[in-house]
Amino acid sequence: MEPILVERRGRVGLVTLNRPEKLNALNSALVMQLEQAIRELEADDDVGAIVVTGAGERAFSAGGDMAEQVAALNSQEKAPPRVSASAIVRLAKKPTIAAIRGYCFGGGALMAIEFDIRIGGDDARFKFHAASYGRAPGGAILPRIVGDAKAKELLFTCDEVPAAEALRIGLLNQLVPADQVVDTAVAMGERIAANSPVAVRALKEIIDLALPNDKALEHEREVNRGMGSSADSATRFRAAAERVVGKVH
Repeated sequence: MEPILVERRGRVGLVTLNRPEKLNALNSALVMQLEQAIRELEADDDVGAIVVTGAGERAFSAGGDMAEQVAALNSQEKAPPRVSASAIVRLAKKPTIAAIRGYCFGGGALMAIEFDIRIGGDDARFKFHAASYGRAPGGAILPRIVGDAKAKELLFTCDEVPAAEALRIGLLNQLVPADQVVDTAVAMGERIAANSPVAVRALKEIIDLALPNDKALEHEREVNRGMGSSADSATRFRAAAERVVGKVH
């Protein structure tokens, strides 16, 4: 089974994270193919917007693939560096829309906040839980969406955010019945694609430039590089990963 599916719906490129049996967990193969899919849609002049969703009814993405990450921790070989799913979305030049239902946890939630627009089903559930295993991503971007105080609450507590609350705080742009999420996102993408691509791209650049993300993201990367090598982080991450892997198996 291919970890990424790509189709065109009119002038909208639809990308599906296709690991439903693993709650669309972000493993290396999926992330590499996601990067390729986004690159190809960016190069297609007939595509005016990109929608990303998760296969199945249970999850947009439950986050990083813990089994793969535990295997990497236990391996003697150093894993080759790769771009993150969040960075792939962040670097997209065309408008991006996340069509979210079910679990949107961890790395999936961090990827979701990089989209220009988020459409959620009434079954959507968010969680930013990196602090529970000794990491600190999300602090550069989430405050831009929900405000400093709310971002601190979500990142510090690792509390789950149900769909209605996500809409209230601005984490979701729209909330619709779960079975209408993709169609709603594609319809919005069509409305975006009907406008001047030059104007839409310029607006995206202007809005993003109004948010001084680069320095915050660089500091966040430096902090997490240091934390990732700490004994506390390694212990917490391994324990969290083993709990998740144990549940799956």
